[in-house]
Amino acid sequence: MKPHITVVGSVNMDLVFRTPRMPAIGETLHGHEFRQIPGGKGANQAVAAARQGADVSFIGAVGDDGFGEYSRHCLNQEGIELTHLSTAKDIATGVAGILVDDSGNNCIVLAAGANATLSPSQIEAAEAAIASAQFLICQLETPLATVTRAIRLAHVHSVKVLLNPAPAQALSDELLQLVDYLIVNETEAAQLSGITATDRDSAQNASEKLLHRGVGAVLLTMGEHGALITQASGTHFIPAIDVEVVDTTAAGDTFVGALAVGLANGLSLLDASLEAQYAAALTVTKLGAQTSIPHRQEVLDFMASRHAASVASAV
Repeated sequence: MKPHITVVGSVNMDLVFRTPRMPAIGETLHGHEFRQIPGGKGANQAVAAARQGADVSFIGAVGDDGFGEYSRHCLNQEGIELTHLSTAKDIATGVAGILVDDSGNNCIVLAAGANATLSPSQIEAAEAAIASAQFLICQLETPLATVTRAIRLAHVHSVKVLLNPAPAQALSDELLQLVDYLIVNETEAAQLSGITATDRDSAQNASEKLLHRGVGAVLLTMGEHGALITQASGTHFIPAIDVEVVDTTAAGDTFVGALAVGLANGLSLLDASLEAQYAAALTVTKLGAQTSIPHRQEVLDFMASRHAASVASAV
């Protein structure tokens, strides 16, 4: 049977500009191309989980505009269950303006739009979708009160919780104690731990601080420097996968979705993290968010080509 994963999160339309470099303040810069691509951290993670073979339910909101209609269509095409994807009247769908330079680095500006309307009452109406899942995935592009309610319901129903606290903001120990797997980058780890992760040692210190705050396990993704997996039983490091970087957008979201599926399929945290790292590496070889997220067979073939079984190591 396919694992069942429920995602609470954002839906955005990504307006992607390719540029030779990031513009300076006040500068007008000629770009290479422009594309309109479905995105949003919640939607991206839902697509990643679906493409890795899970049955996915999505809880979110879009606006009553063309972007919302198209986003709904794209999620439906992935086979994602959308009963609890609401349409907010007279409100725009969330939008992300994304600049991607020739090195594959990006910067992003968000306008939340309908994502800001997702309420705790909508979560309560979708309680069955949470209760029936093996894992709940959340991020922070929707209101914190809404995310908190979803995590509390998951805890009541003994559903494992993956939280990707992005964009970074302060979170209480009470909430973190309900999180089984916390997936953070260096910025988010510093925000939540008070420790700047500049190398492997400081990343481990930040991760251990988060464990002490009550999180079950911490997965600290460090882009080209790899990923650190920290839990009570020890810490492991997974080096970055060497690929030609085109665009880093959605790499973290792919990691989250693939990780949830691996865990739901019964893999150990280390093995699931390894699969997720390879899925994320494939993502950065293509432009855009959902357009770049790989399917499961692509990931398995890629891992086989790199003899991935021996990549992970203890710190």
